Amino acid sequence: MKVYLKFLFMVSIVFSLISCGKKTETETKVNPFVSTETETSVLTPEAFGKELFEGKGMCATCHKADVATSGPSIKDISKMYTDKKASISLFLQGETDPIVDPSQYEIMKANLEITKTMTDEELQALEMYMLSVK
Repeated sequence: MKVYLKFLFMVSIVFSLISCGKKTETETKVNPFVSTETETSVLTPEAFGKELFEGKGMCATCHKADVATSGPSIKDISKMYTDKKASISLFLQGETDPIVDPSQYEIMKANLEITKTMTDEELQALEMYMLSVK
């Protein structure tokens, strides 16, 4: 009986050691144009930009499509940036000065801290969405 218990004990240790083997983790790159809500639906850059505008970027808090609230409307922003051939994404990275309403820049600074952490793909999608609002 003692030998049998020793044998069972040794077998359980062996299985424990085997089950604790190395796990290999593979890094998975996330496609920014895949919706976080449903991983199977692929978004256009404009749709992804709208998702960022209304969510992570918190832009919709101050900017509406065609009405100026605490910030200028998306239409006014996209018209100004199109007319001046300027880049919205460079502004959102903090690399250029404001051109639409510089007097509101102090209010916008807090949100620029959010947009500065965004990837190039996210910023491009945001810009594409804003420029698509007519």
